[in-house]
Amino acid sequence: MKEARPSFRSRSPGATRAAAAAFGRLATPGTVICLRGPLGSGKTVFVQGLARGLRVGRGQQVRSPTFTLLHEYAGRLPLFHWDLHRIRSAEEWAALGWEEVCDGPGVAVLEWADRAGSALPRDRVEVTLGIAGPRERMLTLRATGRHSRALLRAWCAAHPL
Repeated sequence: MKEARPSFRSRSPGATRAAAAAFGRLATPGTVICLRGPLGSGKTVFVQGLARGLRVGRGQQVRSPTFTLLHEYAGRLPLFHWDLHRIRSAEEWAALGWEEVCDGPGVAVLEWADRAGSALPRDRVEVTLGIAGPRERMLTLRATGRHSRALLRAWCAAHPL
């Protein structure tokens, strides 16, 4: 049986942030969200919304951690924001000790998750962002495990497509 992959068209960066904020409100410790998409597709915008849903303080500006690989933000749950754009292989990602962060008490979000290859956590929500227009994005979602399927079902119930 083919797995359902919900998708929706976001008409603006604000709509992308709102959809991601719903994930933040529903997230539990150990949630992993992997973002895929070309440059400019809204990955960091999605993380900004996720941070809002996790009640990350307004004084904490969410930016892509391209040169530092990881930013941590305090909120209802800690948010660990990885940017894997500069990672060259799954082995390099594995050597960073990501398990401690992704299996920990917070929410981990990975931009450019495809760079981690087979070293990605098994249970994760995958969000693929595509450019559908100057301000519009197409988001396709997929869950890969029990925890992520429950989160995705709850998100779909709270955010009708």
